[in-house]
Amino acid sequence: MSSSQLLVVLDRDSPVPLQQQLCEQIGGSVRSGRLRPGDPVPPSRELAHQLGVSRTVVTRAYELLRANGVLTARRGSGTRVSGELPDERRESGPALRAPLRPEPPLPTDTGSGLWQPWEPAPTHLPDAAYDFRHGTPALASFPVARWRQSLAAAVSRADATTLGYGPAEGTPALRTRIAALLRRSRAFDAAPEHTVVTSGATQAMDILVRLLVGPDEVVVIEDPSHTVLRQIFGYSRAAVVPVPVDEEGLRVDEIDDRVRAHGHHPGRVRLVYVTPSHQFPTGFVMSERRRRELLRWARGRAATVLEDDYHNEFTFAPGRLSALAADARDADVVYVGSFSKTLFPSLRIGYAVLPPHLVRPFLGVKWITDRLTPTVTQAALAEFIGSGAYARHISRMDRLYRQRRARLLEALYEHFGAGVRISGAAAGLHVLVTLSDAPGTEESAIVRAAAARDVRVYPASGYFAIRPPVEPTFLIGYAALSTARITEGVALLAAAVRQATAR
Repeated sequence: MSSSQLLVVLDRDSPVPLQQQLCEQIGGSVRSGRLRPGDPVPPSRELAHQLGVSRTVVTRAYELLRANGVLTARRGSGTRVSGELPDERRESGPALRAPLRPEPPLPTDTGSGLWQPWEPAPTHLPDAAYDFRHGTPALASFPVARWRQSLAAAVSRADATTLGYGPAEGTPALRTRIAALLRRSRAFDAAPEHTVVTSGATQAMDILVRLLVGPDEVVVIEDPSHTVLRQIFGYSRAAVVPVPVDEEGLRVDEIDDRVRAHGHHPGRVRLVYVTPSHQFPTGFVMSERRRRELLRWARGRAATVLEDDYHNEFTFAPGRLSALAADARDADVVYVGSFSKTLFPSLRIGYAVLPPHLVRPFLGVKWITDRLTPTVTQAALAEFIGSGAYARHISRMDRLYRQRRARLLEALYEHFGAGVRISGAAAGLHVLVTLSDAPGTEESAIVRAAAARDVRVYPASGYFAIRPPVEPTFLIGYAALSTARITEGVALLAAAVRQATAR
């Protein structure tokens, strides 16, 4: 509650003195939890003006409340609700002990192998010493001081245009910087006028499915794939059809048969979602041959391909393929990326590069959903990129991630030897680990045994809709752990696997 506002209604026709009414209402707000320990109350002069009473009424009420331990006053911090309230006046509202969990918007799919709406927390270890969570970059190594300079520069140059409602498509400066990055790193000649800044890659995907897909139409996704995609695409009431991937990427030759098996005609496919640079979660890189097949299939079916390049800056293999969108020719390919992995997730800036005919309709949906992505933050990011700070950060992170990736692979082979299969090491910030020496052991048993050793690991079977792995399989992220932590964590994981397998 703001210190300048306090909901108090005084009854001037009541025989109860105004001072007492004020005491009772503030005390009641404290008891009900509307005012909580540490909350400020307005200065006496300000509250007196708000209520239209003399300042003496307010100061005497505050004095009485302080005497009863309800309020406290300290020089420099004003008057606040006491942090040590008497028991009968303690705030009765529930304490926020854990993050709120969203409710899946489509509960009708319960029981489906495709229905895995949110990743469940495998343990109740809020500060696990060895957390192999995927998708989290090395946030401790982010150059906060340099980013602060970019923010300060953006604020200092902000004018009425910057502080007002900016363009829904994003600032011209940032769109130009993004296009330049894609030309250099992805060989993709993305035009700034076809680039739209979004609130993360998720918003771009949500807008695209709203725009292109109607009820009873089909969205094809990779299998396995990220669990949240089912909700993004399924919320449109479209049929979501998983199609298997192999070492070359999406099995394009199976699309038509899989769609028919779900009771739909392949001509109803409107969108095909792929992660060609680092398939999630297997890490497979789509081959050139398979890319050509997919683009040919999409042209023939008049379907749009959505390319999610979520790990676009971090590739460790000697050869590197361009973005799928770079070779689209006359196929409709939407390229989606973000800065969540390269910088930090809470930045919430993503982007979509669209075929020309989709730009205006895409903006129409964005306009009515959030109007614009924060312009001052966009200006800061454009400065960060333009100054060379972004390139220097990526270079440092590339070296760091190579070291951590190498240590993870060495540790896994050291402790599991031939009993481990690893995919996805060529790019990205995680690997998929299959424990072939532990057949029949439940992933949950390994998770519990690891948690007892302060290690968090994340089962991968929930990402598979068609053929879940028969051996324990885990998604192991390494970006946020030091090499020492990786070494210790893998050793503890190996002990946990031995314990779970022995039972």
